[in-house]
Amino acid sequence: MSVNKILILVSLFIVVIDNVSLWSGLWVALGENPVSHSAFLVSFLSFLVVLTLLLLSIFSFVKTIKLAAIIALISSSVIAYFIDNMHVIFSVSMVQNLFETDVNEASELINSSIIFHVLMFGILPSVFIWFVKIDNQSAKSEFISRMKLLSVLLLITALSMLWSSKDYAFVLRENRSLRFLVNPVFPLTSLVKYLKIHNGLSNKKRVLVPVFSDAAKYVNAGSEKKKDVLIIVVGETARAANFSLNGYKRNTNPGLQNEDVISYRNTTSCGTATAQSVPCMFSDLTHDNFSVAKAKSRDNLLDGLSHAGLDVLWRDNNSSCKGVCARVATEDLRELKVEGLCNDEECYDEILLYKLDDYIDSITNDAVIVLHQKGSHGPAYYKRHPKEFAKFTPECNLSSVHNCNQEEIVNAYDNTIFYSDYFLSKVIGFLKARSEKYNTAMVYMSDHGESLGEKGVYLHGLPYFMAPDEQTHVPFIVWLSESIKEEKYIDSECLMKNSDKKYSQDNLVHSVLGLMNVSTKIYEKNKDVFATCRKFNMARNAQPFTVENT
Repeated sequence: MSVNKILILVSLFIVVIDNVSLWSGLWVALGENPVSHSAFLVSFLSFLVVLTLLLLSIFSFVKTIKLAAIIALISSSVIAYFIDNMHVIFSVSMVQNLFETDVNEASELINSSIIFHVLMFGILPSVFIWFVKIDNQSAKSEFISRMKLLSVLLLITALSMLWSSKDYAFVLRENRSLRFLVNPVFPLTSLVKYLKIHNGLSNKKRVLVPVFSDAAKYVNAGSEKKKDVLIIVVGETARAANFSLNGYKRNTNPGLQNEDVISYRNTTSCGTATAQSVPCMFSDLTHDNFSVAKAKSRDNLLDGLSHAGLDVLWRDNNSSCKGVCARVATEDLRELKVEGLCNDEECYDEILLYKLDDYIDSITNDAVIVLHQKGSHGPAYYKRHPKEFAKFTPECNLSSVHNCNQEEIVNAYDNTIFYSDYFLSKVIGFLKARSEKYNTAMVYMSDHGESLGEKGVYLHGLPYFMAPDEQTHVPFIVWLSESIKEEKYIDSECLMKNSDKKYSQDNLVHSVLGLMNVSTKIYEKNKDVFATCRKFNMARNAQPFTVENT
């Protein structure tokens, strides 16, 4: 075969075989009689083939055509598997997640289903390409031949698009989300954008914008109070709809329902993936103006708390803090092998409390401790909890969750929420045991939610504008000790009355600043969930606590 024939063959294979979701979506978009739009369908097929061929042409010459074709075939088959079976969208945020995930998380995505799929639609056609004998041409002849081919195909495609212009205008204008399904064009575009952003941040000298440089601690006048200890639990992939505290039909929160907690039932996330939501939660930027690139060049809430003189610690049982903890004390607990708290593959979230009392006993100032959960991270939900917490059965024990029925998937997921409830109850118990010595509090907020097969969508990471509520509606739970409520003049009944109001992850920074009595120009009282429930204006009884800038 000539190089051009291989290019056409591979492009046609990828467009037809690895774009099932795209063609299915297009078929539905054309209405009750798609066959009547045959000219448009043929034209669109031609357009995609030309687009794919153009991309392949960049890397395809006599010496590189086989490697380029094999990489394209295998990568497209992998992408197709996740798009077709889980409705995953390979946006810039999703590409970032792929680059920042750890080996254990990545291994959970490998299962017999994806192996079979890639074997059939990636490796087998690659074997065919590998054994094809290529017609040798001079570089000049190959270039001329390629230009002729592209010119003819572009002309035919342009004429067909002109002929079907009305269909193009209607279908693509009304169904813009179809572009996310074009494989491998859209994922490749997202990859280029990610590399461009990442390369730009890596190459330039990053100077942090000192957003919290004025942060200072305030104390009540004349008060010789106990130290404040706040634990922020960053949940993973927990969706609010499956918390019985929020009205879920199953009792997934037997522990928390016996505690004096406030659950803010209408809270939304900043993003639909950890790589975006976690930095956003701790940033002064809001959902409307947040970007990962902006966040990396600014200090965050933890920097501000540290600058104000608080002791700050990040403890991780997840892949990473996504840069949030870069300038504060950090402990990665994932590799510990503590009997009863870990198995051969990973540690359960209870590991986050392991020897935490040693740290608290050593603090010299008020402290904020962040516990980053493994939580409900999918697709292997059954791995996120000890066996004794498999309350809801039968549960899906596969990482290829789409091969389980809906009941099994929900059971496995609900068991992770049931275990998180146990863990959060232990955090509260841990703080209660120290409430005589410290003013203690816990704030729990998940980074994003999860789709469990609703409308054929699984996992998370969809572009925010098209993400379902399951991916953006997150739990936000607060527990306050009696001493901290008294010290901060907080009316818990007022907090409870406000629990049905709409909040978002934008509220976390300002609520923590207010709770910990940290003054800064960034603080916005209207975003502090505790501010409206102060029994009186604390400004009349406050004086600054002098702290050296560090």
